[in-house]
Amino acid sequence: MSAHAPAAAIDHHDDHEHHHKETFVTKYIFSQDHKMISKQYLITGLIMGFIGIAMSLLFRLQLAWPDKEFGIYEILLGKWGEGGVMDPNVYLALVTIHGTIMVFFVLTAGLSGTFSNLLIPLQIGARDMASGFLNMISYWLFFLSSVIMVMSLFVEAGPASAGWTIYPPLSALPQAMPGSGAGMTLWLVSMAVFIASSLLGSLNYIVTVLNLRTKGMSMTRLPLTIWAFFVTAIIGVVSFPVLLSAALMLIMDRSFGTSFFLSDIFIAGEVLHNQGGSPVLFEHLFWFLGHPEVYIVLLPALGITSEVIATNSRKPIFGYRAMVASILAIAFLSTIVWGHHMFISGMNPFLGSVFTFTTLLIAIPSAVKAFNYITTLWKGNLQLNPAMLFSIGLVSTFITGGLTGIILGDSALDINVHDTYFVVAHFHLVMGISALYGLFAGVYHWFPKMFEGRMMNKNLGYVHFWVTAIGAYGVFFPMHFIGMAGLPRRYYTNTAFPYFDDLADVNVVISIFAFIAGAAQLVFLYNFISSMFYGKKGPKNPWNSNTLEWTAEVKHIHGNWDGPIPHVYRWAYDYSKLNKDESDYVIPGQDFVPQDVPLQENEEELNH
Repeated sequence: MSAHAPAAAIDHHDDHEHHHKETFVTKYIFSQDHKMISKQYLITGLIMGFIGIAMSLLFRLQLAWPDKEFGIYEILLGKWGEGGVMDPNVYLALVTIHGTIMVFFVLTAGLSGTFSNLLIPLQIGARDMASGFLNMISYWLFFLSSVIMVMSLFVEAGPASAGWTIYPPLSALPQAMPGSGAGMTLWLVSMAVFIASSLLGSLNYIVTVLNLRTKGMSMTRLPLTIWAFFVTAIIGVVSFPVLLSAALMLIMDRSFGTSFFLSDIFIAGEVLHNQGGSPVLFEHLFWFLGHPEVYIVLLPALGITSEVIATNSRKPIFGYRAMVASILAIAFLSTIVWGHHMFISGMNPFLGSVFTFTTLLIAIPSAVKAFNYITTLWKGNLQLNPAMLFSIGLVSTFITGGLTGIILGDSALDINVHDTYFVVAHFHLVMGISALYGLFAGVYHWFPKMFEGRMMNKNLGYVHFWVTAIGAYGVFFPMHFIGMAGLPRRYYTNTAFPYFDDLADVNVVISIFAFIAGAAQLVFLYNFISSMFYGKKGPKNPWNSNTLEWTAEVKHIHGNWDGPIPHVYRWAYDYSKLNKDESDYVIPGQDFVPQDVPLQENEEELNH
């Protein structure tokens, strides 16, 4: 099989590959080793995540007690929080940058960048990514885009404040509002660099999975994690260039006098020269990435969950081929449903019904995944460690968030709750919380692989999970009700509307839960940092898992395996497998059979 030739070729020169002397700079900074790059992605993503969470707590403070003064505004926001009162412009800027950071910098790069880098070579039996150099470049472009985005917070006129969807004309006219100036320009530059990073990473992942699989690792023996990362990379390559085109046209509208997205604009009594453009065109371009983006975020989390649930249920994953088919179906359908974000943009009602149909269709592969997880858990020998709890939590939020998606996906029902807190509740549960749970599950599960055999503290992990889970539902469950009552999102206060007075107390409850959930992340941060240095060492394969990464040495070497790369003889989910003729396990004394163990004489490979 020609796909295995490159792995064999790398095998040939691996001795001098990972015994040459590395300096601090080549090992920890400009590293080309996929394991180090995955750690760089994770740590950068976590830093950005804490910045994003801090912003959300600031605006939750404003929403709960809009008439009170808080000294922390003045400390953190400077002139935008003078006298302890939050400026309305900076409220929208906080919402904008919070959304941007969480969607792109934490859930896209932090999740996919971390685990695609860590697991693709290890789980398919490769020495490294197809191109270590491109891999390094993709991380440093991500780091650069993160720095530019954080820099935009310190611009004199304020950061970008057109919402994370940056709809024109707010984003296209520098004079529209304070955040439409240099802050918006930096936002666009940051996103252009981020997209370049994502495309380089995605192409690398695709080529690695197709060309560097070890002997015996056919596509039907790939772990579901690899299927998820592989398909996510394909979605990224298809959809990210469209957002880049939108960003470039927006830059031209802002700086070079074009009118792609502007038409007949009056501002402060002045008639602008623009005509012929359409802000709805921007919506189409943005959401053509924006909806696949939901699955670019979710699929890696679902892949991690598949691996963690099968391992900790001590059962083969239920319906492997159906799970692969559902990943492929989600990838295809996610590119033809973007219009459901635009039901009230004045689109033709017939087109609305087409997007309603394709949107409701995507519930089918999503339901296949949910039911297969539940069936895998059913009557399993459950090991309820923190990674497993976060994976089960993901299944819960994926279902509860997905159910409200059926309402928002129906054009007739969506009109009533569009742009209310109902939408905020829906996408935070189905995308934000679910993907974060996947990220946490992955960190707890593969922490020993990343940090040379050290384990995270299990008891702190339990505290982290339960407080986060209660806090997350405490925040987003009540939001559905204030959304159905009509409370619009992105308003920094609702005190001007007596109609919403009765909902003020609900906002207080939501904010209290937000602070509780935020505090739980400090427990995780302490656990993560202390375990990195002082965590107790675990065995080579601490979870008794079948996949190839646990056959690699605990000590990190550039090349993953000190000797030849293991060959693969079976799929990744041979848990609790009995001999055909005997009532005994294939390997006596253990209830799992790693992928590199050859089939025994009377053993049949599971037909999955």
